[in-house]
Amino acid sequence: MRHHHKRDHVEVLEKPLDRSALAHTQVAYLAVSGMGCTRCVTRVNNSLLFLDGVVLSRIVLEENLALVAYDPEMVTPLDLIQAVADAGHDGRHRYAARILAQVPPHEALRTYYAELSPY
Repeated sequence: MRHHHKRDHVEVLEKPLDRSALAHTQVAYLAVSGMGCTRCVTRVNNSLLFLDGVVLSRIVLEENLALVAYDPEMVTPLDLIQAVADAGHDGRHRYAARILAQVPPHEALRTYYAELSPY
């Protein structure tokens, strides 16, 4: 049985959404392996958001899926994959990602915002 300690707590990185920057982003869907709980999601999400040029990151643990909107002039898909791997820097966690798809932001974000809307 694994015991959780205070050091397992992960602070959530807050990055304000720059809606004007979304118009210039590419969106990548990543398959992420190694996540087992919400702390894992926070670690991976923080690592992605820490990259200059990542505008938005949303992770669905149940699907092992990340949706990342990024400025392709500042960030590459390989940077996203490396950021996921780097989230396991503590030696106890190992995360990996692969690109499933890349789409223009209006297609992916329309779906994202539709899920948030009750109508």
